[in-house]
Amino acid sequence: MTDRQREILYAIIEEYAELATPVGSVTLAKLFDCSSATIRAEMVKLEAMGYITQPHTSAGRVPTDAGYRLYVNSLQEKIDHEADIGIDHHINLDKENRPTRALATRIQAQTRADYAIRAAVDSLVNLTGNLGLATIGDQIYISGFGNLFAQPEFMQATQVQAVGTLLDNIKPWLMEVQPNEAINVYIGTENPIGKASNVSLIISRFRSPYSDRSYIGVLGPTRQSYKRVMSLVRHAGIMLEDIIYD
Repeated sequence: MTDRQREILYAIIEEYAELATPVGSVTLAKLFDCSSATIRAEMVKLEAMGYITQPHTSAGRVPTDAGYRLYVNSLQEKIDHEADIGIDHHINLDKENRPTRALATRIQAQTRADYAIRAAVDSLVNLTGNLGLATIGDQIYISGFGNLFAQPEFMQATQVQAVGTLLDNIKPWLMEVQPNEAINVYIGTENPIGKASNVSLIISRFRSPYSDRSYIGVLGPTRQSYKRVMSLVRHAGIMLEDIIYD
């Protein structure tokens, strides 16, 4: 894959997350200051590689799970690098970072660990528009069903049922698998349960009085702003540790 193909793929992912409609060559040509024909030629190559697909003959392209995985891997590399050198433990709470400040304010207002975890989940729901979840001891706290099922991806009953199956089994799966990375992303068919649900699970591990492997995260459509959501979920885990153990 060339650098330009990678940039076009990432642009398709980010535009599709915002617009929820297939991305056409005209839109991308304006972004890259080139002809539509040039973009279409690159899109054909990306489709052949399995990173994008065309839902209808006359439509633009949308990312595949493989395309999302390539994009998310690039984001995770940056997060892992920052974790290795300690940057993510010095959270930027300046006025320009309003979502992070809102998250911190809501968590810091709590006096008990379980309240802080619930507040973090509720804040993630508001900030991401996804469903939020966290483990609190042997329980799992879930909030934001209305957000999730209001997304255009979940208009069919079969997809809603697949999401329900995933959520019914999320707690035992977390306890069994115990994801060990700072942040874990399971995209679409990568989810061990509810593979047809067309959702992505983004979770962060954190220490709490209940377990050294507590988890907080969100469940949303595969079409979402991974850069923003992954950052918020990771910050939520870090903040909970800092506040609980301060």
